[in-house]
Amino acid sequence: MPTAPHPQSTDELYEALQENRRRPYGRPRTVTAEELVDAAERFEEPVPLVRALLELQEAYTYGSEPRKSPVVFARLLTLFDEQPDVFDERLRHTLFWRFKWVANALRALPEIPLNSLRQWLTEMRDRYEKAGLGLQPYYGQAYQLAAHIGEDTALAYELWAGRTRTRLSDCEACEICERALYHLAAGDDERALRVWEPVLAGKESCQEEPARSFSYALLPLLRAGRTDEARELHLAGYRGCRRNPSMSGEVGRHLEFCALTGNEARGLELLAENRSLFDEVDSPREQFDFLTGVEVLLRRVEHLGHGELPAAGFAGRAWTVTGLCAEVRERADDLAARFDARNGTTAHTDRRGVRLDRAPLLDALELTLRTRTLDDAAPAAPAAAPAARTAPAVPESLPELIVRARELDEQGHPDARACWARLRTLVAARDYTHPDDPAVGPLVRLRADLLDDEAGRAREKDEFADAAALHEEAAGLYEDAGQPGHAALARACALLATAELPAQDTGTAQDSGADDTQAQGTGGAEAKAAALTAAHASMVRLHEETPGLTPYQEARLLRLRATVLGMRLQTSGSEEHIAPVLAEVDLLHTFATRHGVDAQIAGALLLRATTYAMSGDLPAALTETDGALDRLKAHGPAWHLPRTLALRGRLQLGLRNAQAAYTDLAEGLRLAADWPADTVDTSRLHSELAGACLHLGRPDEALRHLTRSAELDLRGGSRFDAYCTYSNAAQLSLDLGRVEDCIALLDSVLAEPDVTAGEVDDRLVAQLRLTRARALHAGDDLKAATAEFVALAAESAGWDDDPGSHAMIAAETAVLLGESGEFGRAREAADQALAAHAKEPRPEQLSNCLRELARLQAERQGPDGLAGARAFLADAGRIADEARATGYEAHGRPLDAALAYEHGRVNAYAGEYEDALTALEKALALLGEPGQDQGHAGEWAECVRLAGAVEGIYLERPAPALTRLDAAVSRLTALGHTEVAEPLTSLAARLRDEE
Repeated sequence: MPTAPHPQSTDELYEALQENRRRPYGRPRTVTAEELVDAAERFEEPVPLVRALLELQEAYTYGSEPRKSPVVFARLLTLFDEQPDVFDERLRHTLFWRFKWVANALRALPEIPLNSLRQWLTEMRDRYEKAGLGLQPYYGQAYQLAAHIGEDTALAYELWAGRTRTRLSDCEACEICERALYHLAAGDDERALRVWEPVLAGKESCQEEPARSFSYALLPLLRAGRTDEARELHLAGYRGCRRNPSMSGEVGRHLEFCALTGNEARGLELLAENRSLFDEVDSPREQFDFLTGVEVLLRRVEHLGHGELPAAGFAGRAWTVTGLCAEVRERADDLAARFDARNGTTAHTDRRGVRLDRAPLLDALELTLRTRTLDDAAPAAPAAAPAARTAPAVPESLPELIVRARELDEQGHPDARACWARLRTLVAARDYTHPDDPAVGPLVRLRADLLDDEAGRAREKDEFADAAALHEEAAGLYEDAGQPGHAALARACALLATAELPAQDTGTAQDSGADDTQAQGTGGAEAKAAALTAAHASMVRLHEETPGLTPYQEARLLRLRATVLGMRLQTSGSEEHIAPVLAEVDLLHTFATRHGVDAQIAGALLLRATTYAMSGDLPAALTETDGALDRLKAHGPAWHLPRTLALRGRLQLGLRNAQAAYTDLAEGLRLAADWPADTVDTSRLHSELAGACLHLGRPDEALRHLTRSAELDLRGGSRFDAYCTYSNAAQLSLDLGRVEDCIALLDSVLAEPDVTAGEVDDRLVAQLRLTRARALHAGDDLKAATAEFVALAAESAGWDDDPGSHAMIAAETAVLLGESGEFGRAREAADQALAAHAKEPRPEQLSNCLRELARLQAERQGPDGLAGARAFLADAGRIADEARATGYEAHGRPLDAALAYEHGRVNAYAGEYEDALTALEKALALLGEPGQDQGHAGEWAECVRLAGAVEGIYLERPAPALTRLDAAVSRLTALGHTEVAEPLTSLAARLRDEE
């Protein structure tokens, strides 16, 4: 199926070529380039064919198909020999430049004889000499051939590096990399890193750089102890080469880096992301580099005892680490042997051996915000308990195990779960025999116990319907076993679970057909409050009608009664519901104290504290929590301490005592490690610690807690919560300027299987992608950011229930397209944003977008872009008029003043200086005189500065401009805004110098 239209004219052909250049390198772009060559051959003019062939050679070169690149170049060289006049200066330059591409392609193919490589270099030298071109590029290729073969490179290096660069020399960044690699091969890390400095610092770059240099510099940086730099270059460099067939060798070096820094799990994750490279890379040299890096990683994983883990590999079968490692080893050994046979050396085998034999350079280096281990990489890895927690001792004797499970359950002890889990396994066995022991009771009671435990776990997962059904079934079995007290408890739990069901699940929801969402929410809360009231009444009756309750059972029933009323208060927020909760809590506390039921004494104290907190009386809640902590420290149970400290931490945050909150939450987290993972909501503790850290001005620590919280949720199955927390962590990292951290985190999260399978809420995934697109933009990857924004704008266009979000996404998309110089597409995106804005206004965001587009178009296109820029400003003007009519006030700059200023700037860019000055004076009038506010003074000063520049420099009226500037400087200085006044002072000095 064709991937490109059939151009009917050369103009259409050139447009198609331009469109194809926007695509990433790979088969789709290459196939389109091949079709465009076919189309170009139908035209009588040779120039379109030359351009199409050049595009095709580029697609082959950067699509890692070196066998085809020389064939295309041969056609170009024939055209040049036959019709040299067809090649203008630019085409001629490109042709001679690409002699180097062919030399590089031939080196990458071990089936090409060494003599043929040398003959090609001779051809290059002869052609350069005949054309009167300098030979430094030729000597550069001669050096690279010597380095590839493994010959003594000293002379070849001097002949190249000692020559003056020419217009056809490789770019500065590429040559820096080659010089650094020369010193690296000689074992001089320090000198290599010095040579690399301009590239590593971002001062020199090209299409392949700095990603290529970054990949080679990783290990030298580690050996030099510059681990932070190595980490940064790994994140930035990997992003520059991932999934790129022509940079698969660089990907291999990043995998090797992961293997040598204790990041094997990340290495496997990156390998999965680049699985396409196993089959897409057609360059033997790139395959060799990539597969060697893969093998370094897989050997390390296997050495650590994880050879059974799944690994992404060659298409057609499922691989384990061990199986893939053997396959990769065989293929890479074969490639090394082929290159060495062609070159007559052992260089490739030797280089491969050095990489494979290299020992890890660090035990652990935290590369990303999402630190994972090989245990996490195992399929369906269970949520592990904290490392400090040892597994509870479970009795071997079956009767002892049953009795112990019930004792622990009565105490509310966390270790009861382990006992019930063991019993569930034993009872499910076909050969299970129930002990004939009066202390144990009949099998029907044990089955009831197990059902009741299962119901409790279902309720913890918010599976309320299942929980209610299981509790009811357990109650029936308890009655059969002659345990009316336990039956009553199970029925009370069923009542609570049923009351927690959403309204539509209880069968009581009314089909009112109302469209008012807020009314529906209010009605839902009222219905739930009514259900909780009814549940409480039923519990009271159940309590009164059940004889022979033990103190433990009666305390549990009182606790459930207080809990259901507490939930009603939480649901309704009604002041009249406070007193009933406190009354029930008092009953529970009195009864539990009289009978020494310690777990329920603590429960009563916590319920009282949370009731005060829900009522808004935080000081009283804090006092009650202090009392609860004192009681727990003196009498236990100790497993309630982490939860109580967490409550006090939340209260301290509410009372704006962030340091006290941090202390409590950190201590709660420390104590939580003493208990099973499901005893305390450790994820929430980390999340709340993150909030405390932010209040204390410790954002980096907050970031660590957020990512830890998300990972715990993910392992525990709360995936939606996990992705929400990851979204917050990504946004925080972006706000902190940790752009690469943000991108790496989101790349990892977006690669999760349920995300890629479309099983996660599409709006949440869109938010993750939006943050990533903004991070790409902040990281100066305009092309990738624009592509993601365009995709998000297309998807959000279908969000009929949320046009406001589409308006903002489309607006941001328009700005990025404007930054890319694609003002036609930017206009289309802006129109989409305006249409969505009409449905759900976003005046400030849309105004900002339109003004920025106007500025970009006028700045880039000058007078030619004035009409388009003014059209954007006209739209912004209509938005300002609408906002004024509705009384909308912008959070930032006033829309009218900002618009007038932009009219001034746009007209100045386009050379319409009188119009610019008029607009700027209007902006000054709208802004008003400056006062003490620094922000307002800065806006006013910038407006004065631009007006002064337009008037004094471009309109050549320095006298009134100086009057304006001097008055403004005096005004600002008197107000204490001396720093704001400095640009005005500098401009005034310049105008006086020019008079």
